[in-house]
Amino acid sequence: MNKYLKNLNRLEFVVTFACTGRCRHCSEGEHTGGGEHIDGDIAANAVRELCGDFEITSLMTFGGEPLLYPEAVCKIHAAARDMGIPERQIITNGFFTEDNDKIRRTAKALAQSGVNAVLLSADAFHQETIPLDTVRLFAEAVKSEGVCIRTNPAWLVSKEDNNPYNAKTQEIIEKFDKMGIERAEGNIIFPSGNALKYLSEYFPDGVEQSNPYEENPEDIRALSVCPNGDVLNGNLYKSHILDIIESYSPYEDTKTL
Repeated sequence: MNKYLKNLNRLEFVVTFACTGRCRHCSEGEHTGGGEHIDGDIAANAVRELCGDFEITSLMTFGGEPLLYPEAVCKIHAAARDMGIPERQIITNGFFTEDNDKIRRTAKALAQSGVNAVLLSADAFHQETIPLDTVRLFAEAVKSEGVCIRTNPAWLVSKEDNNPYNAKTQEIIEKFDKMGIERAEGNIIFPSGNALKYLSEYFPDGVEQSNPYEENPEDIRALSVCPNGDVLNGNLYKSHILDIIESYSPYEDTKTL
């Protein structure tokens, strides 16, 4: 086993960089990547193979907006369910269609595929461009399928900071509170992409901040796969996932695999 991945226990799939929101806090920027999305069959097969060699305890799909491609999402989560991964999460802004029937069908498909936690990105930033009423319909549909759903807001500076964005976020998530939907901790906005472009006055000048989501390249615990198949120093569409892992080194670019 590759010593740099001996503690691997989590899988993450960025389903697509395409998004229905245009959020000013987004660390990925303007999301101009078009309709590229992950191949659900190849990703699901990678889940099965990885679970044969590693004790994977958590899997997450996100984006962009992952539910623009619900079939791929469900294939990945069904594989995770079948392989006994206990925590199977999706992060979504809840806005992928305005068709009520499709909203209900998608919620049912998520439940049937084994998703057991939906983290709903609802806050002042998402709701600048994403209609709250449609998101609430999705949340109600997920809840009716018996899947745990929680709001997962983005906080500016800190959860406790008294700024207009946090105040608006509080108002929004209180609407979900009244629906019986609990709150997750959410996340603190990292100064990158759109956040650095549009919210720079909230970040201290000259202070370098470490990315809380960045993995230690010498002790990778969460493996993240991009929509184009890139993972570690290889590509899932060109090489076997276990070969990519075996060949990985933080000191050598093996992307030619």
